[in-house]
Amino acid sequence: MSVRLNRPYQLRDRQLGFTAHAGHGGGLEHLHDSSPGRRSLPVPRWAPVRRTLAGRGRADHSVGRARGRHDLDLRRVAGRTRRRRAVAVRTFFRALFGLILRVFFRRIEVSGIERVPESGPVIFVLNHPSGLIDPAFLLCLAPRRISLLAKAPLFRMPVIGFFCRAFEAIPVHRRQDAGSDSSQNRETFDTARGVLARGGAIAIFPEGVSHSDPKLRPLKTGAARIAFGVARGLSQSAPLRIVPAGLYYRAKRTFRSVALLYFGEPFVVAPVALEPGEEPPAGPVRELTARIERALAAVTLQAEQAEAHSLVERAQRIVSTEDEAPPSPPSLADEFALRRRLLAGYDVVREQWPERFAALATRIDRYEAALAVAGLDPQQLAPGRFTPGRVARYVGKAVLVLVLLLPAALVGVVVHYPAYRAVGFVATGMAKGAEDALASIKVLAAMLLFPLTWIGVAAVVWLGRGLEDGLLALAIAPLTAYAALLFFERLDRIIGGARALSLFVFRRWAFLRLLAERHAIREEIVALGRAVETS
Repeated sequence: MSVRLNRPYQLRDRQLGFTAHAGHGGGLEHLHDSSPGRRSLPVPRWAPVRRTLAGRGRADHSVGRARGRHDLDLRRVAGRTRRRRAVAVRTFFRALFGLILRVFFRRIEVSGIERVPESGPVIFVLNHPSGLIDPAFLLCLAPRRISLLAKAPLFRMPVIGFFCRAFEAIPVHRRQDAGSDSSQNRETFDTARGVLARGGAIAIFPEGVSHSDPKLRPLKTGAARIAFGVARGLSQSAPLRIVPAGLYYRAKRTFRSVALLYFGEPFVVAPVALEPGEEPPAGPVRELTARIERALAAVTLQAEQAEAHSLVERAQRIVSTEDEAPPSPPSLADEFALRRRLLAGYDVVREQWPERFAALATRIDRYEAALAVAGLDPQQLAPGRFTPGRVARYVGKAVLVLVLLLPAALVGVVVHYPAYRAVGFVATGMAKGAEDALASIKVLAAMLLFPLTWIGVAAVVWLGRGLEDGLLALAIAPLTAYAALLFFERLDRIIGGARALSLFVFRRWAFLRLLAERHAIREEIVALGRAVETS
């Protein structure tokens, strides 16, 4: 039996053929003699086989690693893109809601913002007097990014659910909500604790429901349970802090009222020993909940009866009104502090000096009734306003502003009056007497009806005059609405000032009698305040 040796180039070709065949799943290649009738022995060449297989193995692994790195890079890019998109959406709606709040409320103030920690885990706890307006205030005006805990049914609503997800709210499953399973709150607590563990901030309305009661309702324990669950894993250099925040509305159901967001003093949550996954014990939870309640009471107005708030509100207007018109209105923080002091003395005066209390309440009622008959606001009862120079400057400025605003205001009234009336009708019908829901429904209805009005106006102009004019009308329509708002606010102040001036000029005795009565009531309030301090 002879062995036929292949020439080098033949062997190379056969090796290449073997390699190609092996690459397609074949076995060992037999090298055959070219002459027919002769048999050739199989000549395995293991070294080339090993080199080929090893080479293919290295190539396959490198391709797999490259593909894995490529997929990982794509996932990272996609994740960054989603995060940027989420931040952009959140920023846009934060600006939009901030604009809406500043239209609905004539004046908004934030006090105590320097008390909010700039970094580290924070739980904001707030009172809940006005439905969806309350979380909007915190999301738009707080100096930090916040994830709200909101009731689960809101996430199932078409529009509100989108906003909840855009602002990364966390659903809370309450027993009283249809279709909610309270056992899912373990996941809610874990999500909230995860945000805090990463140094973020969450916000909770611990009363659990929006209401119009004269004082806080009993607090739920969720805030304390979340706090203890995360505090045990935090370092001492970055402890968990709870920041109480009070929302104060002078007239929460009234369009163009004023509002204050007041941040109180934060306090550190001391951790308790817990095993992983263990719920905090009931005793510390009750103690922390009581501390949260005291902190919230310090940044809100508390009274046993609604009548106390009504009387204190009128007393505050009398005390804070000066004979000389101030260059700028007093801050809402000062107004809030004065109301808190008056409420603190309310029960003491009523119990210790009931006759003086009853007489003072009667005088305040009569004084307010006399102002209403005269059509005056307490701030307009200021004789220092009515010097000839001040009157001339005020009239000239007012006339100029009204003349400039009049054309746009007339257009705004004609265009927006149907939507304005519809908002009031819808809000009154849907609120069904619930004052805490009225402002929220007004805002939501206005967010729907006014843009529809602008789109309708733009469509009519587009059909009549072309696309460019239609787009211009779409841009101008909101400005005419704002011009109408400013015009009628200014007109209302002018009419009130004209009434006060008329009373001052033609019925000076009535003006001075009201002024003297205000002075007497203020002196009695101040005297009772001193008596309370010394008692």
